[in-house]
Formats: sequence, C-alpha cells, structure tokens
Amino acid sequence: MIPSLPGDIFRQGQVLNNTWSIEGVLGRGGTGEVYRARSLVTGRVVAIKALAAQFSDDEGYLELMRREEAMRDLVHDAVVRYSDCSRTDEGHVYLVMDFIDGPDLSEVMTTRRLTPRELLIIAHRVAEGLAVAHARGVVHRDLSPDNIILRDGRVEGATIIDFGIAKDTASGARTVVGNQFAGKYEYAAPEQFEARAVPASDLYALGATLAAAARGEVPFAGATPGEMIRRKAEPLDVAGLGEPLSGLILWLAAPKLEDRAPSADAVLARLDALLKGRPQSPARTPAPRSPARGRATAAAEAGKGRRRGWMAGLVGLAAILLVAVGIFLVRPLLWPALPLAEPWRLEARSDPAPQLSGHAPDTAAADRIATAAAAAAGGALSAEALDVARGMPAPGWAAAMERLFAELDGLENWTVSTTNLAVEIAGDAASAADRDAIAARLEGWAQDSGMTLRLRLTAPVLLTAAQIDDVLARHATCGPLTSDAPATGLPEPGAVTVAGTLPDAASAAAMAEALRAILGERALRLQIETLNPDLCQIRAAMAGLPDGGVTLRLSEGSRPEPSLTGIYRPGDNPVVDVLIPAALAATPGAELWVALAVTGEVYNLLPNEHDGEVRLDRIGQAEGAVRIVRVLWPADAPGVGRGRFAFRANDSDFGKAGVFILISKGPLFPERRPGRESVASFAEAVAARQAARPDLVLAATYRVLDLRP
Repeated sequence: MIPSLPGDIFRQGQVLNNTWSIEGVLGRGGTGEVYRARSLVTGRVVAIKALAAQFSDDEGYLELMRREEAMRDLVHDAVVRYSDCSRTDEGHVYLVMDFIDGPDLSEVMTTRRLTPRELLIIAHRVAEGLAVAHARGVVHRDLSPDNIILRDGRVEGATIIDFGIAKDTASGARTVVGNQFAGKYEYAAPEQFEARAVPASDLYALGATLAAAARGEVPFAGATPGEMIRRKAEPLDVAGLGEPLSGLILWLAAPKLEDRAPSADAVLARLDALLKGRPQSPARTPAPRSPARGRATAAAEAGKGRRRGWMAGLVGLAAILLVAVGIFLVRPLLWPALPLAEPWRLEARSDPAPQLSGHAPDTAAADRIATAAAAAAGGALSAEALDVARGMPAPGWAAAMERLFAELDGLENWTVSTTNLAVEIAGDAASAADRDAIAARLEGWAQDSGMTLRLRLTAPVLLTAAQIDDVLARHATCGPLTSDAPATGLPEPGAVTVAGTLPDAASAAAMAEALRAILGERALRLQIETLNPDLCQIRAAMAGLPDGGVTLRLSEGSRPEPSLTGIYRPGDNPVVDVLIPAALAATPGAELWVALAVTGEVYNLLPNEHDGEVRLDRIGQAEGAVRIVRVLWPADAPGVGRGRFAFRANDSDFGKAGVFILISKGPLFPERRPGRESVASFAEAVAARQAARPDLVLAATYRVLDLRP
C-alpha cells in the first residue's frame, strides 16, 4: 500500500455500506483510486475501485464500472471476481472485487527475464481464463502485461483483471465504449484497428504479451497510424526466442484471423502438450538387405570390368562437348540473372527518420525513386536500400512511384506501403482542406497509374477555445465557468473539461447540451458544483476576482482531522480556518473580511461588533509558508459569543451554506457592515466596491458547507 493523502476519496478506517473497512490505498489514477478493504462480517480482504466525484456522474465512466460488475458471474481462479457496485452518500461510485496479492506481469518484466517454461505456464493460466470468458461471449479487448497479476508472485497464479472495456459479443449485447478502438496499440490485434473485436483478438494480445515478457520490453507499435497498420500486418519479431515459445507466439499473434489460433481451447490443448511433453517417435533403423538385392549387387560388380573399355571413349567425347558448350556454362557465372521478387514491394516513411525499402527494376530506376522519396521526406535516402530484381508488376511502375512522392507535398508523418499494384498511404495534413486536396491529387495519380489506392489521411478538426467560452459565458449565472481547451484549438477526437459553479442540476444539463452541440465527437467532462441561488448571487458578485492562493480548511469541533467533503449533519459543529500564503499576508495594509451565507442571510463574521481587528499582520498565526486565521470555532472554545463565532447544524436548516473570504488592500468597505444582512444587500455591496475600486481586492475565495439531514 502507498501513503494516504488529504485529498483521497476514502480514509483509513472508513466503513462503506456498513461492511467494508478501508485499510489503505493500493494505487491512484487520473479518474480515481484503488483501496484495500476488509469485510467486518467475514474478514474477507477485497480491492475497491472508486471513481472521483467528478467522474461518478459521468455516464461513460459509469458504464465502464457497470461492465466490470457485470462480470461477477464469470467464476474461475484465473479471472478476477467482481461482487458489488455501489455509491456512497457523498456520490462516489465504487466497485468491489477480489484482492489479488502479487505483482502484475509488467512489473515482473522490469525486474527479471522469465524463463520459457514460466511463460508457457502463464499462457496456460491466461488461456484458461479467456476460455471461460469467451464461452460467455465476453472479449476482454485490453489484455496486456499490466492486466495480468501473478498471485503471490507465482506464475501458476496468473490472473486476468480489468474487464472495464470488455465487449459482450452475445446477441443484442451492448459494447461498452461503442465501436471505436479499445485496447493498447502495442498489444491490440489488427482487426481492433478496424473497430472489430473477436475472441481471437484476445489470443493475439496473449501472443504479444508473451513476446514482450520474453524480451523484457514493450513491443514498438509504430509512430504514426500508417506505420501501426503496416506493422500489425506483419508477424511479431520472435528472433532469438527459440522453440517452442516462438512458434506458439507466431500462432497466437498471426496477423490474419484464418492463420491465428482458432480458440482458447485450442491454445490450451497445445500448451498441455508442450508442458507435459509429447512422446518422441522411435528412431529409424536401416532395413535389412534382401537375398535378391544381394544377388543383383553381385551381378553389377561382375559387369564393371566389361564396361571399363567403352567408358574411356565417353571421357573423350565429354571433353569435346564441354568445349562446345563452355561459353553457355560460363556466361551465367559472369552475368547472373536477377532474382525474381514476388510480391513486388516498396515501402517508405518520413518520420521519425526517413526510410526506404523494397524493389526496383534496375539501378537507374532505384536512383530516381530514392531521390524523389528523399525530397518528399526531407532527408537523405540511398538507392542501395532498394533491391534490383525481376517481377515489376507493370511497365510504368517505376515512373509512377517516382511521381507518387512528388504528390505527397503537404503531408506530414507519411508512410507509403506498396504491394504489386496496391498502394496504401497514411499521413497527417495541416487542415481538412489540405487533406481533401492531397487526397484528390493522390486519387488522380492512382487513376492515371492503374493503381488501387487506400488512403488513411488525418487532419485536425479544431474547435476554438473562443467558441467554447462563448457557450460558457451564456450559462455563467453563478460565477465564472472555465474550460481546459487549448488556445490553439481542440482537435477531434479529443476531450474538454469544464469547471465552475451553477445554481442547479438543470442549469448544468442545459450547459452540457449546448456544449455537445458544438463538440462533435469530442468528450465532455464536467467538474461542476451546484449551489443555491443565494450563493450564486454572491459568487456572481465576486466574478473576476483573483483567489491569491487562499484556501479554506474545514473540520468538525469534536474531530480535529480535516473534513474533505464539507458535509455536516445535525449536531455537527463546523470549524473553518483560512490559509493565506505568507507573502500575501505580509502585504502592507492587507485586511481580511469574512461572511457566512446561510438560509437566505449573510452573517458578517469579521469584522464584527466585538472584534474589529482585520489586519493580517495582527491576526491568526504563522505556520510555515501560510498564515492561518480561524473564522468559525468549536462551540466550547474560549471567546465564543464575544467576537468568535460558532454554530451547530440543526435538523431544519438543510442545504448549502457558504463561507466567503475577501482580502483587500485597505478597508474593503468605507464602514463596517451590519452583523446580519440580506444576501442581495451583501452581493450588491461587493459588486459596487469592485466596480468603484477594481484593484482593491487582492484575493477572494469561498467554500461550501453541505448541511444534510
């Protein structure tokens, strides 16, 4: 387990669903965390995968969790067992599964080289798990070394995990992530690049995994889409691996489905034979000589003497014949015939380094083709990279190839792959218009040359940040809404995250609908906090103010540890500390203003009638790089009621309250605000001061207190 952090979804000792006691963090990722937990009922140890709050309402991520939980009926020791999918009161969705204690295969690969027999054992275990999954119509689609755990570090305990993007191939079943590519490029089968996943796709991934583990490195899948497609059409490199492992890998990972292992059951049968050892065929012994054969041999020996005379004459005749045909015997040695190339190939690429290989009909044609390819790739290429051979598929082929490279102008990261008269070209264009123009040019070339052409040209379809900001501005009724769209534009496919606050779920849904109308195939991630109209009114008044690095730390009067959720229930005593960067606190004349908005009213906590001191250099205490000022106190703290404020959540004031912090250079308001005022009055005063003195506020932030029954 790894150390806990303050922002973790769950804390050690927390109990989920009255059953699972959190023991620690096993790992963290971009969308959530994985925990070790123990059942308070049975003592069973499990792993719990939890989604972060911002993803727990995202339908795409929820569908992945549901898909994994749906695997609960797959029961086999080589497949991780799922048992439950639930949601906490705080909104975090989590998945309960078997805890498998041991490293994953990718970890083991980096520490030692596995023996061929160990790899055969791992392959047998994984094939057992795949056979069970495939029998249920489930294709894993993402099998790789990091999805194979070696239970207790034993190869005999290899277990498949992470069915999050598994595809159910049963009739009427749904595909989790649609029909797009799913999996890791390095281990994916060729058909997965065409949005097809079949049981044999998992067998390809198993073969690629064995090759990677045998070599101790991840296989190179290619640097461009065209190169990936080309590499997937070739057998895996098994040089130096030896039999039977190399033969098994080539069978599992054959590029064509018809050449690949037909099923996981067939793989198990072959592995059973390899691990148990096939019986050897008996060695052959020479057959005994028969009496008839002995007599024939004796007769032949007797006839040798009679033949010696006329054979001497044959020697002289042979000498005359050799002289007569000598030139025909010598000429092929001096001018050998060119080898026949079938199929006839030519391949070239521009990045990451220009490369050229294949065939040419003669050295002059090789020079011309290499020169044209080098000009298109922007680097040196040698004609020696082309093998001179017979078998050119058409008389004008060499001239057509020379012209082809000139037609690639404007294409980046391109690859050209030619087999006889079939040509495949992949690459990136700077824009959709450039892509279409290049495609038209190449299609004209193919028609003129009599070639069949397959194009895989891509172009960025950009959505500008200004277009996204325009939609967000129309929906920003509760403070600013921001996106992480790059200034250069958002390509398609891609993803954008929108963050901010809105008054309710309906507003968030309306904003999301407006964004999806312009996003196309891009994914939308929402990090939206919903506030009530009162809090939104104050947030809108504070729009555009810097936060200055100021944060708020929440806790509860009887529990000193921080409250990460900000959720309080009847009887709880919220405690709030303001953490101000030391440099900001040291600003000459910096003052602190604190307000609590709850149940439609604002309580001005600082300054107040008992405590008018707001200078940051005179209040709070310095701790390291921050100055800490407490603004809501434990109910039993000294001074509560005489300048220090405390309250307890009750059983009627449910909803969201807000603590608002404003740090100004000099007095924020010309006179002290009343101890209690309406939300509208406070918001109007803040907006008016901001309009009159735009440089007055140095920092502004807030934190929500979620009061629940």
